[in-house]
Amino acid sequence: MEARIGFHGKDKRYLTRDLTFHTCIIITTIFGRPSWYNGNTPQIKWPDNGGKIQSESMDLVREINKRYKTAAGKNVVDLYPGETINDVINKINEFDKIFPRCRPSSRAAFLFRYDGEPIWKNEFETVLKKTDALLADNNNGPFFCGSRFTAADIAWVPFLERYAGQLPCLHDGLNPKCQDKYPYLYNWYKAMETTVPVYGCRIRGDHSSWRKVLTMAGFGNAGNVPQLVNDRMDEITKLECKPISKEEYKQQQILWDQYVSSLSLSPSLKRKYVSSSPSKEAASVLIRNRENIIKDIISKKRKSLPTESNELDEIMRSLAYILCNIDDDDDDIRDINDNVQALASFLDERMCVPR
Repeated sequence: MEARIGFHGKDKRYLTRDLTFHTCIIITTIFGRPSWYNGNTPQIKWPDNGGKIQSESMDLVREINKRYKTAAGKNVVDLYPGETINDVINKINEFDKIFPRCRPSSRAAFLFRYDGEPIWKNEFETVLKKTDALLADNNNGPFFCGSRFTAADIAWVPFLERYAGQLPCLHDGLNPKCQDKYPYLYNWYKAMETTVPVYGCRIRGDHSSWRKVLTMAGFGNAGNVPQLVNDRMDEITKLECKPISKEEYKQQQILWDQYVSSLSLSPSLKRKYVSSSPSKEAASVLIRNRENIIKDIISKKRKSLPTESNELDEIMRSLAYILCNIDDDDDDIRDINDNVQALASFLDERMCVPR
């Protein structure tokens, strides 16, 4: 995630599967990777550096920041600003001092003990209190180094994002976004999600996806998911199924408009390949990937969905139509047939963001 935020934070065009510039190659998925690629974390091969491969996330972020200081002749976000570079580095280093030592996991890191049970609640609370205090060191803004989004935020966000989605499932009354207990951490989450468009619209994972990881054997829990964890997950899922308010919808669209318009760059670099709203972008992704989705549905043999490709294709087009016209209040959208509802439920279950 850190390397992806580094590129997007610099407002470089991001392509699915591979991202290729004249000076570097970065591979972010396990599909179609070259022979030199080894492992699942982002790696970059810099052709102008003897073909050496770089893979540690924050090393990548720093190198990206060094190489891409301008776009279209204009300065872009400096993730290591000169006047606060020492503070940025210190805040990055504080992560290892604050987060707990526990069972390693690629998607459920810093959550489980070596016996497969969640870390004790008081240990999590200590981590959150220390993080809140670290953010309080800067009274000039909500980010780790004040009013500016920097590499320090990039270093912390993958893990704090996961904590926001996962900790409420592990212990009662454990919420990193609690404004009363962790006011500075609350403000940081709010700033990241509402004032950094590239994070909120392109990088940020959703809580339901991070919760799914808690039930997967091999991702920290040793395959033994405590019943209380499952119960809490079910309760949180019910709460999240409530429709968002008109004000929340409006704020989401404002953030999306900022992302699409690439406000930090010249108008000529507007993201013309992105749809005009989140729901239309979802419809676009659905249609572009319909063949693979159909194969997935057929392989899962869901009784609630047909197994013929033509029927499934028609259902997906109906769902895409609804997503494209989500603002309309007409019978076509209110009267959703059972198959379309079943497809939406299937996609919600199968989808992970990030995957």
